[in-house]
Amino acid sequence: MASFAKIGLNSKVIEVQSVVNEVLHDSNGVEQESIGIDFLTKLTGWAIWKQTSYNTRGGVHNNNGTPLRKNHAGIGYTYDEDRDAFIPPKPFNSWLLNENTCNWEAPISMPTEELENNQYYFWNESIINWEIKTKE
Repeated sequence: MASFAKIGLNSKVIEVQSVVNEVLHDSNGVEQESIGIDFLTKLTGWAIWKQTSYNTRGGVHNNNGTPLRKNHAGIGYTYDEDRDAFIPPKPFNSWLLNENTCNWEAPISMPTEELENNQYYFWNESIINWEIKTKE
């Protein structure tokens, strides 16, 4: 299955649809994004779609294939035309966009020290740092 993101106002992803791969094949059997867009436009009446890959995260295809648009699109993501990438919503104001992965990263790396089984790290935006929290 191929995935396509429906792009709305402000380049926001408002829906993700799956299309059977065979629908995308041209007369030579080669997959074409434009055929998928035409199919979805006729089906839905909406003309702004971009193909996205379920197997792409941070610019890497997890099956050693060719990554597509940095990240699999999700509702609320932004399609950045200049980067030709899907960017997830920014989780915190202090986080910075990694230009290579098009994912947001904390300005301070999460500590790598081992924690007790009932503890985990969480980002505290009020102090712009990681804190340890205990599971209840």
